Amino acid sequence: FFSVCKGRTMSELETLKKQIETVGEEIKTLKTNGGDKETITKKVAELLAAKKAYADANNGIGVDGKPYEQPLSKAEKKKKAKAEKAAAASSDDQKAQGPNADKASKKAAKKAAAKAKKEAYKKGDVAPPAVAPVAQKKSKVDKKKKAPVQHSQQALKSFELMFNPNAPLATRFSPVIALSTAVLCNTAPDLTLTSNHKRQECFMGTPSGVVLSGDVAIARYIARTSSSGTDLLGGDDEESQGLVDMWLNYSSEMRASSVEASQEELRKSRIDAISKTLDEALSNQNSTYVVHDSLTIADIAIYAVLGFSSSVIDDINVEYSSAIRWVKQMSSSTALLEAQQLALSIGRHTIPDANSILEPLEEGMNALEGALPGRVVTRFPPEPSGYLHIGHAKAVLLNDYYARRYKGKLILRLDDTNPSKEKEEFQQAIIDDLKTLGVYPDKVTHTSDYFGVIEEYARQLIKDGLAFMDDTPQEKMQAERLARENSVHRNQSVQESLSLFDLMCSGKPEGANWCLRAKIDMQSVNGTLRDPVLYRQNLTPHHNTGTTFKAYATYDLACPIVDSLEGVTHALRTTEYNDRDEQYAWLQRALGLRRVRIHAFARLNFINTELSKRKLAWFVDNNVVSGWDDARFPTVRGITRRGLNVTALRKFIYSQGASRRIVTMEWTKFWAENKKYIDDSAKRFMAIAADKSEHCVLTIANYSSVLDASRSQYVTAAVHPKKLDMGKRVMKLSSKVILESIDVQGVEVGENIALMKWGVIKITKVEPGHLHGELVMDGNIKNTKRKLTWMAIDDDQSLKQTTFTKCIVTEFDNLISKEKLEEGEDFKDFVNPNTLAKSEVIGDAGLKNLNKDEVIQLERRGYFRVDRPYISDTKPLILFMIPDGKAKAMGGLSGKLAHR
Repeated sequence: FFSVCKGRTMSELETLKKQIETVGEEIKTLKTNGGDKETITKKVAELLAAKKAYADANNGIGVDGKPYEQPLSKAEKKKKAKAEKAAAASSDDQKAQGPNADKASKKAAKKAAAKAKKEAYKKGDVAPPAVAPVAQKKSKVDKKKKAPVQHSQQALKSFELMFNPNAPLATRFSPVIALSTAVLCNTAPDLTLTSNHKRQECFMGTPSGVVLSGDVAIARYIARTSSSGTDLLGGDDEESQGLVDMWLNYSSEMRASSVEASQEELRKSRIDAISKTLDEALSNQNSTYVVHDSLTIADIAIYAVLGFSSSVIDDINVEYSSAIRWVKQMSSSTALLEAQQLALSIGRHTIPDANSILEPLEEGMNALEGALPGRVVTRFPPEPSGYLHIGHAKAVLLNDYYARRYKGKLILRLDDTNPSKEKEEFQQAIIDDLKTLGVYPDKVTHTSDYFGVIEEYARQLIKDGLAFMDDTPQEKMQAERLARENSVHRNQSVQESLSLFDLMCSGKPEGANWCLRAKIDMQSVNGTLRDPVLYRQNLTPHHNTGTTFKAYATYDLACPIVDSLEGVTHALRTTEYNDRDEQYAWLQRALGLRRVRIHAFARLNFINTELSKRKLAWFVDNNVVSGWDDARFPTVRGITRRGLNVTALRKFIYSQGASRRIVTMEWTKFWAENKKYIDDSAKRFMAIAADKSEHCVLTIANYSSVLDASRSQYVTAAVHPKKLDMGKRVMKLSSKVILESIDVQGVEVGENIALMKWGVIKITKVEPGHLHGELVMDGNIKNTKRKLTWMAIDDDQSLKQTTFTKCIVTEFDNLISKEKLEEGEDFKDFVNPNTLAKSEVIGDAGLKNLNKDEVIQLERRGYFRVDRPYISDTKPLILFMIPDGKAKAMGGLSGKLAHR
C-alpha cells in the first residue's frame, strides 16, 4: 500500500511529522535552558526545512493542515509591515476622512470581529468570546461558588452521544464517523443523541461511566465493543490495522476545525490535496477502498474530511478518476446516508438530497431520527382482540404519516399471538376502521405467519444458553422477580431445556406448567430484564393456524423478531413500553438480528374516558352501550359516529406530535379542532321543539300587504353563509309562525325581534302563548337583540307535513363521571347513569333530502351528524349532536344534557 506524493510515501510523511515534532521540542528545550544562539539558529533552519519538505510531499498542505507559506525573517516582516503602513497612509480615502478615520476604522473592525465571534459561537465552531472580568469585592457567596462543570466531566448515560448539531460534517466536532460506525455495526439504535450548542467536541458515555471525547475515539470504541466491528478496524491483520491507523492520523491532520465561506480557497486546496493522495493510493494498490477491498473507518474518516457529501465531486479534478469513483461509492452507501441524517436530524436538518423530495413537516411533528427517503418502513401491530380506539388511531396515524412523508412503506401486522382473546370479527374490524381513517397499508401480515420461524429462534436462545424452561408457579415467579432471586431452573442444561421446550410445544398435559424464560439479568433495576417469560402453552385453536401450534410466543419475543424480519426501520411505541425497549434490544442482539430503531411517543389519554379493551368490553357486555360503535365510546367507530372529521383527527394528532410527554387531554380541545373542519361544509337549517307546550304563536298583522308587495309566499337563503355555491334552501312564509317559548320570555311591546332569514318584527301585543307584531320593511336584523328560529303555520295553526321535517335529536354525555381515576379506584363505581337523551324537533323541509353521515348545523342549536336519513314520519330523521368544544350551546338553546 502506497500513497505516493511527489515521490514520498505516507510512511515518510509520518517520519517527517515526527522529525518536526522532535526538532520543535529541542528548540523549546534550548531556549528554556539558555542554549547558544548558533545551535538554536541551526535547529530552526532544520525545522523550517522539514516543514517545507512535508508540504512539498503533501501537495502544498503543511503539517498544520493549511496551505504552506514560506516564513519571513524579522527584517522581512518589519519591511513588509512598513510598506503596508505607508500604503495605508498614502490612501486618498484615508486622507479625506481626517484624523478620526483611523480610530473609527479600528472601532468598526473591532465591532465586526466581535459580531463574527458571536456568530461562530452560535454555530459551535469556536469558544465563546472572552469577557474582561469586572473587579468585585469577594463575598461569602462567591467563595462557595464552584467552577462550571464541563460536559466532558459530566456523567453521561451509557451510549449517550452529545454533540453540537451545528458543527459542519467536515469538522472534527461532528460525530459522523462514530455514527457511521454504529450504523455499520448494527448498534446505532443503542445510541441516545443529545444536542449541546455550547460545546465544540463530541462526547459519549460508556456503561462503566467513563466519558469519551472525540469522533475517532468514539468510533473506535463502538467498533471494538461490537461483535461485527473488527473488520472496520482492519480485521485481525496487523498490517491492515496499521494502515487504518495511518489513514486516521492523516485524516485528523486534514480535518478542518471549521470551513467558512471566507475559507473557500483553503477548502478547495485541502480537497485537491486529499483527492490527489486518495487517487494515487487507490490506483497504486488497485483496490476498492483505502485499505484493500474492505470498508474501514479509515474510508469514513477520509470521506468526512471531504465533507461527507457527494457534492464534493464537483470540486475534484476530473483526472482523479479513482477518487471520484470512490466518492460515488461512499455517497451511495445506505449506512453512511443514515449516519449523515442522524447527525443532521438532531438539529432539525435533513440531508441535502432530501430537500426536494420531502414535504415540510406538519406543525407539531418532529423529523424521524435516521430516516432516509424511500427506505423508511413503519408498522402498526394491533392485537385483534377488540375494536380500535382513539389511542390506536394516534399510533396508526403517526406510523402512516412517517411512512408517507419519507416515501416509505407501512405494514399492518395483526399481532395474533394469543388465540384465547382473538377473533376473526376483530381482525376484519381493524382493517375496516383503518379505511375509515384513510389509512391504506402497503402490506398486511400476521404474526402467525412467522410462528414456525419464531419457534426456531426460541430454540436458538436455548442452545446459546440464553433461555431456560421453568415451571415455577406464577405467584412465586412474580415474588422471585421482585426479590431478584434466581429460579431453581436457571442453571438448567441446554439439553434439558430443549427437551422441556419440545414437551411444552407438543401440547401434552405434562408440558402445560412449563414456560420459556429468557436468561438476562435477575439483578437489573429494570424489572423487564429479570428473566421474562417468552413462550407458553395454549391449546385454544388459533383463528388462522388452527391446531398446528400448541404453544405461542409472547408479544415481547415475537415483536423484535418479526420487526427485524419484515424490514421495519422504525418501531413507534408508546412510552409505556420504555422499560421493555431494553428487553427488545437485548433480544435482537442475542439473536443476531438486524436492529430496529425505536421511536417512543406518549399514548393519548382523555379525561372521563377508559381506553382499556377489557373495560370497554364490560360496557358492551353489560348493555351500558349499544355496541362497539356507540357514539359515547372512544372507539374509532364511536367517535366517527359522533361526528368526528377524519382530517380534523389527523391535524389534532399531528399537533400533539410524536412527543414523549404524557398528558391527559380534554375532549373540549379535541372537538374544538373538529369544529374548524365541519363548520366549513355544514349546511344550515332551522328547527324548533316539536312539543306544542313549548310553542308561542306569532301573528304578523301586515303580512298580507307585504305578501302582495313581494308576490311570494317563500323566502330563500344560502345553505351556508360563506359558501354560496353550496346552494339555497326555501322556507315557506305565513301570517302566523311558531317560536319556542323560551326564546320570547320577557319580550315587551315595542321590542324588535328578528326572524332569521326573513326580517324584523316589531311586537305590538303580548299575550300568554301568543304574540302580535308587524313586519318592519327596512328593519336591520343585525341590530336586534333576539334572533330567533321559527316555523310557518297555517291560519288554523296546524303544521302541514310538506312544510317541515320530523327529527329526533340525540345528545350524549361521558360514560365516566370522574375526570381521572386514581390508582386502585374501580371504574364501575364512577359509571355515569345519565349519558343519553333524545328530543323531537321539527325543521325545514330540506332536511328530508339529507343523506347518512352528512354533517349539518341546526342554527342556534349546534352541529349534528345524520345517523339515519328521513324515511317517513314514523321513521324520522335521526341526528346525533356533535360537541363544538364550548361550555354552552350556541344561541342559548340548551339541551337535556350538559353541553360537552
